[in-house]
Amino acid sequence: MTQIYAIANQKGGVGKTTTCVNLAASLSAIKKQVLLIDLDPQGNATMGSGVNKSELPYSVYDVLINGVAVDEVRQKSPSCNFDVLPANSDLTAAEVQLLTTENKEFCLRNALENIKQHYDFILIDCPPSLNMLTVNALSACDGVVIPMQCEYYALEGLSSLISTIEQIKQQTNPELKITGILRTMYDPRSSLTIEVSDQLKDFFGDKLYQACIPRNVRLAEAPSFGQPALVYDRQSKGAIAYLALAGEFVRRNELAKKEQVVQA
Repeated sequence: MTQIYAIANQKGGVGKTTTCVNLAASLSAIKKQVLLIDLDPQGNATMGSGVNKSELPYSVYDVLINGVAVDEVRQKSPSCNFDVLPANSDLTAAEVQLLTTENKEFCLRNALENIKQHYDFILIDCPPSLNMLTVNALSACDGVVIPMQCEYYALEGLSSLISTIEQIKQQTNPELKITGILRTMYDPRSSLTIEVSDQLKDFFGDKLYQACIPRNVRLAEAPSFGQPALVYDRQSKGAIAYLALAGEFVRRNELAKKEQVVQA
C-alpha cells in the first residue's frame, strides 16, 4: 500500500528540500518506487533532482489548477530512478487561485488518486510557510516528516508546526500524524546540539529518527549539479546518512503496517 509523506517545516533553511531529494534517491536505490512532488514555487527539489524548471511543458501548477493528469506532468529524474512532479514559479499563483477553488484543500489528494498505487512512497516537499499548498500536502498525506536543526529557534518553530498539524487533523485529515523528527546539519561536537537533541528524545521518544544528517560539504554542493548526494559522491557522509535514514524509514513503515494488521 502506498504511503504518502509530507516533508515539512514552517522554518526555512533546515534541510527540508535536501531531505526530500536525498531520501527519494536513497529509497529508489533500495528498489522502492518513489514519486517526489515539489510543492515549493522555488522549484529547488525539481532542480536538485536534475529536472530543469525553466523548460517544463507542464508543472504541478497545471495539476492543481488546470486539472492536467499527473501522468502528463511527471518526469523521471535523469540521475536516479524516481519520478518527479516538478514545480517552478508558476506555483506562486496557485497559492492565491486555490483559495477560490471548490474543495481547495483536496486538489492534490484527488489528483493522486489514480496514480498513487504505482508507488511505494510519495514524498512531498512543502514550502516553508503555512499556505494552501502546505494545506494540500497535509490533507493528502499519511504522515509528516519534520527535518530540523538542533537549535533553540528550531524548537520554537516546531511548536507552531505541531499546532498546524493538529488543526489539519481536526479539519481535513483525521488520520494525519507526525511520522518522525529528523535531526539535520547535526554537529555532535556542539554542546547546544547535544542539549537540544536530548530534549527532542524526551519529548518525541521513538518518533525521533536514530539516523542524523551531518553538516556535509558534498550535500551542499550536489544540488548545483542537479544530483542527489548519492550520485554526486556516494561515499560522502551525507549520502551514507540518507541511506541509513531510508533503511530506518522502510523498517518503521513495515512495522506500522504489521501493527495495523494486528489491531484490525
